Amino acid sequence: MNESFSKLRVNSERMMAAFEQLAAIGSTGDGGLNRPTFSEAHLAARKWFRAEVENAGFEFRTDGAGNHSAFLFCGDKNAPTLLFGSHLDSVPNGGRFDGALGVMAAFEVLRTINESGINLKVNLEAIDFTDEEGTHLSLFGSSAVAGHLRDEDMQKPYSGRENFLQALARAGLTEEGLFSAHRKKKSLAGYLELHIEQGKRLERAEINIGIVSAIVGYGSYRLSFIGRADHAGSTSMADRLDSGQGAASFILSAREAVMRDFPNCVANVGKIDFAPGASNIVPARADLLLEFRSPDADQLARLDNVLMQLANEKAEQFGLKLLSEPLGKHLPNLMSADIQQTFQKSCANLGLSSVILASGAIHDAQSLVDVCPIGMIFVPSVDGASHAPREFTQWEDCLNGANVLLQTVLRLVS
Repeated sequence: MNESFSKLRVNSERMMAAFEQLAAIGSTGDGGLNRPTFSEAHLAARKWFRAEVENAGFEFRTDGAGNHSAFLFCGDKNAPTLLFGSHLDSVPNGGRFDGALGVMAAFEVLRTINESGINLKVNLEAIDFTDEEGTHLSLFGSSAVAGHLRDEDMQKPYSGRENFLQALARAGLTEEGLFSAHRKKKSLAGYLELHIEQGKRLERAEINIGIVSAIVGYGSYRLSFIGRADHAGSTSMADRLDSGQGAASFILSAREAVMRDFPNCVANVGKIDFAPGASNIVPARADLLLEFRSPDADQLARLDNVLMQLANEKAEQFGLKLLSEPLGKHLPNLMSADIQQTFQKSCANLGLSSVILASGAIHDAQSLVDVCPIGMIFVPSVDGASHAPREFTQWEDCLNGANVLLQTVLRLVS
């Protein structure tokens, strides 16, 4: 890398101003953010991003999956593209740093490189992927780019088929057009992502940058425990076919099994619905969403088997019928060793401490693992908080991450 490039830094004030403007869109007033994919706030944030891209003089691009990006020709027009970015959507009542910091840092890196007039071996693209959080389809936009989106995925979205189709219409997208977002391998030189850690490891160790070695794999199911509706007052406890009790017993047993036999894994039930849904009726049906994660592919498969066996055992114990619908599975993904080393060099150049660690959360980067080299860095999360209004990262840490991203881009392609 040219020695003069090593002194290049992002514009902190400009990046902060853009970040604060973005954070106001969908703000919940308590430091948090409510910007689910294709909601009014999400579409407003994307409209704002497009205006920022065009006002800065970049080419704005969007594809059939609704991914938005700023594009900069840095060399030959036929050269491959180095992607970097994250996502602007949020979980319901989430935080303002998750995803958005990665997009704003990528955009600022693009601006900094453009202003420097540097010619590079590849072209650059700062991207906002659609629906990383899985409001409708987990890793929706990045999966479409990687060519992993399938027809069957769109028949059973998390939000329900009708809601999904309505959301696509609001965003001006069609099912048929989604597949056009697929990019050929030779068109991409790599993908880099900056993200908050969403955990306490960096903060506890007082380390500036986490260099991601792998992203955990995960599986998810919609489980339905089906029993019988009865009068809640006149039906004895022994005579009930209570779907709620079966579901509750499964949740607690799953917790015990994971903590006992899979200490580096997690399992979560984040949503449960009872029907008919009244305090004086024994619930005839309990529908729940189960998700589990592991950094190892074989271990993920074993955990899947154990959890499904537990669900069947609990259904039998409480005299219930069990329906299980797989909603998706992603295997653990390893990051590029070369990019990890380049991140380390960038940190050293900037005088920042770093550590290699695995990501317990899923990210768009893992969609592209079989398409191009991928790399990811974390910056500390205060108290490890994320997916909540109290999510916070010190601005100095945000700036550190943006400068590591900038230096890594330059080292990889100059």
